[in-house]
Amino acid sequence: MMEKDINRIKVVLAEKKRTNKWLAEQLGCAPTTVSKWCTNVCQPRLETLFLIADNLGVRV
Repeated sequence: MMEKDINRIKVVLAEKKRTNKWLAEQLGCAPTTVSKWCTNVCQPRLETLFLIADNLGVRV
């Protein structure tokens, strides 16, 4: 049995009660870009991961 992929960005956004749109505004990118990260279509660059973590108040 395969485990369902869990996306940490999506989980933390939900825990912090934040939206993809909010994160996109913080990072200056499109909400569709954040959506792609949350659905594992693509992954953010390492530098962006640090910005995401900082905005969400979590460690990378």
